[in-house]
Amino acid sequence: MKKLSARRRHPLAAVVVLLLALAATGGLYAAFAPAGKAQADETSQSLAIDEGKKLYAVNCATCHGTGGQGSSDGPSLVGVGAAAVDFQVSTGRMPAQQPGAQVPRKKNIYTQAQIDQLAAYISSLGAGPAVPSEKQYDPAGADIAKGGELFRNNCAQCHNFTGEGGALTYGKYAPNLEGVEPKHIYEAMLTGPQNMPSFPDSTMPEKQKKDIIAYIQTVNSDKSASPGGFKLGGLGPVSEGLYGWVFGLGALIAVAVWVAAHTAKAKKS
Repeated sequence: MKKLSARRRHPLAAVVVLLLALAATGGLYAAFAPAGKAQADETSQSLAIDEGKKLYAVNCATCHGTGGQGSSDGPSLVGVGAAAVDFQVSTGRMPAQQPGAQVPRKKNIYTQAQIDQLAAYISSLGAGPAVPSEKQYDPAGADIAKGGELFRNNCAQCHNFTGEGGALTYGKYAPNLEGVEPKHIYEAMLTGPQNMPSFPDSTMPEKQKKDIIAYIQTVNSDKSASPGGFKLGGLGPVSEGLYGWVFGLGALIAVAVWVAAHTAKAKKS
């Protein structure tokens, strides 16, 4: 009887065995599941790069070289990053119709999925700024007044005080920012397309970029009233003075000529 009682299992033994089995199963999942997910992500990225390379060969390699090294017709794309690709292609600036002093904005010919594939391929050539998330460029809650100050100090020299654009040298120009999506404004500041200097996060933090975006959207919206009437390009006293001089003085001269002519007629009669 003593031997039988010695061999009898403890009542909690089954619970311990079950817990050990669950722990072993969890350990196996932890060991294999992340590796499988990482492998799937890597495969997806490889496919995106392959598809992007095909798109690049058809529409980009002629100017930028077969490996993105650049040529006499286009700059090197090594290290420009996904943000530069997303900006240039999403706004229709690339592929360019023809070389020139500045590539204008036009209708986009790619889907967002194709743009992402192109960006993946260009990014594989060299590290560069990534495409910003919506949280980074969403101007909600930004300081509009601070954005106006930052814009006047860093952007107004080319884009005008209200972002309406302006002429530069040698046929170049700063484009009008009215109606430009916040994502593209952020990418432009991040990458410095064409004649524009770049403002990386180390130079201009994310919050300041959002403030500038909020200012641009506000000053060019219906909420921004112009108490003086026509904005005349938003240039202030320069354009207003020229308008007054040309049209105002011209009107005065016309009135003076009319009065003189009628006075002469009155004397003759």
